[in-house]
Amino acid sequence: MKIVLISATNRLGSMTRRLTSFVEKLIKENLAPSDKLNILDLMELPSEIFGPQSYSEKPASFDRFRKMMVEADAHFLVIPEYNGGPPGVLKHFIDMLPFPESLQRRPTGFVGIAAGRFGALRAVEQTQQIFEYRNAYIYPERIFISGIDKAIDETGKPKDETTLKLLTSEVQGFVRFARKLVSSGAD
Repeated sequence: MKIVLISATNRLGSMTRRLTSFVEKLIKENLAPSDKLNILDLMELPSEIFGPQSYSEKPASFDRFRKMMVEADAHFLVIPEYNGGPPGVLKHFIDMLPFPESLQRRPTGFVGIAAGRFGALRAVEQTQQIFEYRNAYIYPERIFISGIDKAIDETGKPKDETTLKLLTSEVQGFVRFARKLVSSGAD
């Protein structure tokens, strides 16, 4: 099974990337030896995809991102909230992916983070709608981490024991969910 873990912002020094690093460790703890985990950091997207011509002809520099998503069996996203929604770069990234094969029938999980009180609830729900529209299989357990600047340490580990337990539970459940769907050949 191949999982792509997406750090869903291109902001330098983001808390999203910090938490993604911790989620990476949690996912790896739950993978079988034959499984593979790839990290897709939207900060690494090539600038060429932001030109208007990229909608009709994807630049060659985007190919590794496209390939990673199309070849994945499952996707897991760490999404920050910017102004009541997901980062625009995440939506643009999704728009650049081939339809329908990049998201369709892929188990997908979400974690939301925000400086505000609601921990990216809106950002995750808006992104879920896009993935649902594209016929992804949505893992129903989600966690929303508020006050992110004080909620995680320098390694991305949640400081609060309850948050850590919820995040660990979500990741473990997601890997089981993905494995069952992938092994069953759910189409």
